[in-house]
Amino acid sequence: MKNLFDIKGKVIAITGAGGVLCGTMAKALAKAGAKVAVLDLVESAAQKVADEIKADKGQAIAVKCDVLDKKSLETAKEKINRELGKIDVLINGAGGNKKEATTSADLSFFDLSSDAIRFVFDLNFLGTLLPTQVFGKDMAESDSGVILNISSMNAFRPLTRIPAYSAAKAAVSNFTQWLAVHICQNYSKDIRVNAIAPGFFLTEQNRFLLTDQKTGELTARGKTIIDHTPMGRFGQPDELIGTVLWLLSDAAKFVTGVVVPVDGGFSAFSGV
Repeated sequence: MKNLFDIKGKVIAITGAGGVLCGTMAKALAKAGAKVAVLDLVESAAQKVADEIKADKGQAIAVKCDVLDKKSLETAKEKINRELGKIDVLINGAGGNKKEATTSADLSFFDLSSDAIRFVFDLNFLGTLLPTQVFGKDMAESDSGVILNISSMNAFRPLTRIPAYSAAKAAVSNFTQWLAVHICQNYSKDIRVNAIAPGFFLTEQNRFLLTDQKTGELTARGKTIIDHTPMGRFGQPDELIGTVLWLLSDAAKFVTGVVVPVDGGFSAFSGV
């Protein structure tokens, strides 16, 4: 049973790994014996996570990378291949929302900036597709590998105020299913593609929506989320690890094309 979840020696590239959720994943996977490439647009954030991994006797490198720039991705892949080896696993974690693409009392839907909407859609969807094109080549060449995308509760139930983010994450879920089929039919039946859909975790992207900046108290929106989460709380970043480890390992060897909620029951509750 222990070997079923073994990922020792696997080379794992994680985009957006300078952030809270994917940084937590990077550290946990390195602790499980993987060789982790910590990719982020902000090099100092990636380096901080990589340094923490190495201080804990894990193996990691920090790689500055723009998930919307194919040349940047190709440069990152060359560095990973040179320093860690061929990529076995890709976690597409880069993503997020933008205040200017979020409706509010001061910003109506009709006045949302098309540039802000495009930025959010590109970051979440193209920021998943382009790294898959570049890093997935190692998997196609070796006839094995795992791609794990990060979707969202918004893909299951669009939330108010964030139309661009909801649409983009729905696209990520759809792309996950499409790619799982395409890879099996055209490249290898031993390359799996899945996604997780985290529920509500406080991050820098959503904190301004869920908590009051001055008091730290829940906003009305934050309270509504808690009221509709049967477990009655926000998730802790390390509570994603078990599901991630399952999907990356041979324990999920016959699982592809699924989007797994990790949400404290939010998606199961009708509100009544």
